[in-house]
Order: sequence, then structure tokens, then C-alpha cells
Amino acid sequence: MPKVRLLAIPLAATLLAAGAGAADAATLDRTNSVTCRGKGIDPRAKLHHRTQILIKAPLRTVWNLHTDVERWPSWQEPVTSAKRLDRGSLRKGSKFRWTTPAPATPATPATTLVITSTVKDLKRGACVRWSGPAVGEGLRIDKGVHVWTFTEVKGGVLVRTEESWTGGQIEADPETSIKYLAPGLDLWLTALKSAAEARSNRK
Repeated sequence: MPKVRLLAIPLAATLLAAGAGAADAATLDRTNSVTCRGKGIDPRAKLHHRTQILIKAPLRTVWNLHTDVERWPSWQEPVTSAKRLDRGSLRKGSKFRWTTPAPATPATPATTLVITSTVKDLKRGACVRWSGPAVGEGLRIDKGVHVWTFTEVKGGVLVRTEESWTGGQIEADPETSIKYLAPGLDLWLTALKSAAEARSNRK
């Protein structure tokens, strides 16, 4: 079978340029994995990325934006739809389905990824960890594990995130896959920062 080359789309977002504002190498904590209730990404995954950002807004504002899943499309353009599959506040066991477009590549057609996520761990106002597959025409990610932490610090809230991917298709070309995983996470953080700070400034 020929080596599959694909322009991988992170579960965090569709392919876009790296977002400005995410932590640079000088400030990024590269030593400590991001965990929620002691659990992190898939330790066996070949593909993973970690980043962080400082958001100048109250913790409650940042947390509420991030966990109000069905409103994601209102503040992050790459998420074209998002639907909770249960009711009430986001909690352990909650499920949601969301979509993001994936552009055509030499190996795969343009498609829409349908991502079904299940919350595995959550501590209100502090962390959340979810996982699930992403499936589109000609493109599949068997499992993504995404962990977020929210910590009040001087000047705002430090948001750290780490994500891992597994699946034969994306692991066939890890160099290309990881190249586009990092910008997607940075983009998500930058959008969260913009939305939270704008909301905070209106109050």
C-alpha cells in the first residue's frame, strides 16, 4: 500500500494559519503534561501537541465559554455546528457532536469531519478531558484525546491544553499530521482569548 499523505485536520479546528497570541517557547511549560483529575492524553500516541495562553478575563467567563458547547460556532469560525447529546451542565459522561470542514488534499477529498466527543473527566472551573473519533469522507481519526486546564494567575487565567491523535491513516504521515495539529490548537486558544476578553470588556 502506498504511503498515505494527508493534510491532517486537528480535532481542535480546521486548517488555518497558526493563531497569534498562544504562548511562545519562552513561556510554554514543556515539562508538565496537561492532566484532569490525574489523567492526560493517550501516552501511547505518536502524535500529540501541548500549548497554552493567558486570557485577561475572569475564570467564570472563560470556563462558561469553553463548556457551552452548542455556542462554539458563535466564537470560533472553524466549528460549523455543535450539538449536545444530553442535557444539563457539561459533566463526566456528557456527549456532544460537532463538525469542522477539512480541505481537499492530494490523498483525500474536501470533506466535513463529524466529531463525537465524550467527556471522560471534569472538575468544574478547573479542567476537562474529552475523547472520541473524527470521521469524514476519505479521512478518519480513530481517537483524539483532548485535555484542558484553567488556572487563575496574576493578570487573568492561564489555559493549558494538550491533544493526542491515534489512527492508521494519520500515523502513516506523522510529520504532516503534527504540522497541522499545532496551529489548530493555537487557533482555538486565540479564539477563546478573543471571545472571553471581549465579553469581559463589555461588562
